[in-house]
Amino acid sequence: MTKETGKEFMKKTQYKFLGTSDQKEGKPQPPLELPYDKSKEIIELPSPEEISFNEISLREAIEQRQSVRKYSDKKLSLEELSWLLWTTQGVKEVKKISANYGVTLRNVPSAGARHAFETFLFINKVEKIKPGIYRYLAVEHKLVEFVSGKDVKGKVIEGCYGQRFVGTSAVTFMWVAIPYRMTWRYQERGYRYLHLDAGHVCQNLYLAAETINCGVCAIAAYHDKKINELLNLDGEQAFVIYIATSGKKE
Repeated sequence: MTKETGKEFMKKTQYKFLGTSDQKEGKPQPPLELPYDKSKEIIELPSPEEISFNEISLREAIEQRQSVRKYSDKKLSLEELSWLLWTTQGVKEVKKISANYGVTLRNVPSAGARHAFETFLFINKVEKIKPGIYRYLAVEHKLVEFVSGKDVKGKVIEGCYGQRFVGTSAVTFMWVAIPYRMTWRYQERGYRYLHLDAGHVCQNLYLAAETINCGVCAIAAYHDKKINELLNLDGEQAFVIYIATSGKKE
């Protein structure tokens, strides 16, 4: 690692250094959603139409927004969790562009509607859900169990360099980047867009949380290898790109 790494990345991902994308070469589009273990427990989430929340103005949500690291012991309801998932990665429509090309339209912007993320959650204090790690199935608007056990909380905290508020939050969002879903169209420049898109997602979480009296704290300080291993990710074809905690305000 050198001090020039960032500069080199910005230079080499300029358009003049790019070739022909896999999309233009006619290679198959990667799936809009990764497959999942259908033998695992599936949790139905309340539909977006059924979710009620406090009516606050956009101005209030923006001006009240701040990073919150102290949470109450109160659990999130299943409806509230559903709301946070819907506003950050919920799929409004699967749109077929051509016979071999489709996109998802969601509540956040994404370069070329690539939406190259999968959402994993460490659920700690949510009604009707036992603690553990779950994955959000965005197209279906459901949860699937991923990892459970008494040691999960400790591993998530350890992966976040011991930041204690991870263990007191109701839920920790772990957004996983699937780079080929983006680079299939944009080549190496797509890595820039992954980081931009992650910011869009997390900002929606901050604003949506305000409507249900929840706080959020974004986390960029985490141990890449430990967090990726916890989610069975190789760190290259899939890796954690951003983390955020959320819970009821004190």
